[in-house]
Amino acid sequence: MTTHGDPATQPGAPAVAARTGSPEDAEDPSATTGDDSLPAALAGLRAAIGAARFPLALPSAEPAERAAAGLAAQLDDYLLPRLGRLDAPLLVVVGGSTGAGKSTLVNSLVQARVSAAGVLRPTTRSPVLVCSPADSSWFRQGDLLPGLTRTNEPGEDPHNLQLVTAPALPAGLAFLDAPDIDSVVDANRALAGQLLAAADLWLFVTTAARYADAVPWELLRSARARGTVIAMVLDRVPPEASDEIAAHLGEMLTEQGLGQAPLFVLPETWVDGQGLLPARVTAPLADWFTRLAADADARAAVVRQTLDGALAAVHPTVEGLADATEEQLAAADALDERVRAAYRSAHRTVEQGLRDGRLLRGEVLARWQEFVGTGEFFRTLEARIGRLRDRLVAAVTGRPAPAAELRTAIESQLVTLLRGVAAEAAEHAYTGWKAHPAGAALVDAGLAHPGEDLPERAERLVRDWQRGVLELVRVEGGDRRFVARTAAYAVNATGLAVMIAVFASTAFVPTGLEVATGAGTTVAAQAVLQAIFGDQAVRTLANKARADLLDRVRALLDEEAERYLARTGAARPGPETTDTLRQAADRVETARHRSGLAAGPGEERR
Repeated sequence: MTTHGDPATQPGAPAVAARTGSPEDAEDPSATTGDDSLPAALAGLRAAIGAARFPLALPSAEPAERAAAGLAAQLDDYLLPRLGRLDAPLLVVVGGSTGAGKSTLVNSLVQARVSAAGVLRPTTRSPVLVCSPADSSWFRQGDLLPGLTRTNEPGEDPHNLQLVTAPALPAGLAFLDAPDIDSVVDANRALAGQLLAAADLWLFVTTAARYADAVPWELLRSARARGTVIAMVLDRVPPEASDEIAAHLGEMLTEQGLGQAPLFVLPETWVDGQGLLPARVTAPLADWFTRLAADADARAAVVRQTLDGALAAVHPTVEGLADATEEQLAAADALDERVRAAYRSAHRTVEQGLRDGRLLRGEVLARWQEFVGTGEFFRTLEARIGRLRDRLVAAVTGRPAPAAELRTAIESQLVTLLRGVAAEAAEHAYTGWKAHPAGAALVDAGLAHPGEDLPERAERLVRDWQRGVLELVRVEGGDRRFVARTAAYAVNATGLAVMIAVFASTAFVPTGLEVATGAGTTVAAQAVLQAIFGDQAVRTLANKARADLLDRVRALLDEEAERYLARTGAARPGPETTDTLRQAADRVETARHRSGLAAGPGEERR
């Protein structure tokens, strides 16, 4: 067995003490136990992360969800429990690739068959934690890794943590045999990552055949970024290639900024009848851990470095989460604007329809002509304006049917317009969302069309508006004697004239054969109203009726748009989420420096 690294990392002295400063220079981590600001800041951060959501299908959403889940787990599993008990036993998580011999190594270090080893893969299905009998109460309390159920029996449930005591293991040190980091079982891989994030020290086991695999190096880089203390075991090395392979792995460690990680090389060998490696093979590594367990200052230095590294990684991680929530909010705003633009356009189309006279054509025009009289009525209207009131009353009194038909025609024309603009708006909103990655994940085919009950709601809108116009005539008429004298039919007739005036209230530019009928219709409606109410009252009535109609149309279209907006509303993060995350991260960083855990000016966090 050989080792590689800084001379201070050789088995003659605990390597981690050299990496984090001598015990005399190291600041006492217990100083943080009297300062509850850091745990409080972390608790606030945990709440902020729990409230963060990334539901919109953006490229940043899935990485953000993983980062948030990982940070939340590390807070629950390691940071908060460890800050609560800085003097707790040092947890060494043994991780590595499939078949690297992790379980065999753990069994050999504690001199007992505590973790199942074999040729079937994956071997370690639920994690096994081995500690001294003196330390078992700390791990049974469940403060560390609280999401795992403690058990005394081996099993296959990855949510269980099997606790085993080994008298040969000194107090102050515990080993956790984790599942394979490249396991074919998804739950095992996820658990392996969770356990490694809860380690005070990583004992990373690889083999001569697999030390260059990509997955271990990805995790090692992650550990380095978090400042986690790492020791490496190169297992199953052919004796004739030991120096060459160890040198190459050492070069790779140096290239990745891990050159000071102690490296232990285990040659290929046989196991004994208990499945344990020969004592002479594991003796240097076992001695290294024995000295570490006996040196409280060295253990404190390990905790200090790993804890501070994990805390230092919080701020950039949370900053990434805040950026992702900003992207979520921006995407939700963009989707909402596409919907609102579509329905604003629909409202403008209705408004334009009231201005350009299109609603006066066809059936409405024919019914209006039938209602007020023949063509002779239009030709003589201006000269006989003084007698118009009586002519109108007489005409309506004897002919209720044309009024009803005109009202129906107006309703039909408006409903047709509303259905058309609602359908066009729904199509435009649907197309706009389909073109956006987040919108495409939210829509379904039903949103491409108006709501199923739109026709009924549109008909109800028009009928309510028509009743509103009649009420407006009663209220705005002013001359109560007129209303009393001409009774309800005059109010109805006048209301119909107001509706026609709404449709032709601005310059109507007819074409072709519509010149005579269309222009005459405009003049007739206005003349009828002017004869009854006066010129100013006509404008007031028409403007109020038009505004009322447009308000009702806007409400209808808003209801249609809400079918979309409700989906972004349900997915949208709270507007305060971004600020809350950043403020929580800032508080953690401030508390970290105040606690004394952060590396000082002359120290380098590795």
